[in-house]
Amino acid sequence: MDKATIICRCEEITYEEIEEVIGHGAASFDDIKRLTRCGMGACQSKVCSHLVLQVIHEITGKPLQEILLPRMRMPITPIKIETLATNSTEFSTVKSVLDELELEDGKVK
Repeated sequence: MDKATIICRCEEITYEEIEEVIGHGAASFDDIKRLTRCGMGACQSKVCSHLVLQVIHEITGKPLQEILLPRMRMPITPIKIETLATNSTEFSTVKSVLDELELEDGKVK
């Protein structure tokens, strides 16, 4: 691949940038993600993960099976600080996991 090839379209991360962080010790997708934001865009690494794994394989020589896949995290939505500070059960347009909780005497069932 050419060094200017864009690997992560969402964050516009190039092969050269990934190569550089691998040179600084990054050995997994999550290492690269932390250092470059690769995989943190709108597609959440659905498009670039296989390319990043291929680049790690090419540069380090590690077999693809030994390279850890990116860690997937549950999507979250913001909660207003007022909601947390006041223990409010009334939420505006911001939906949260707190909407799913059942409370009894102020405690989660």
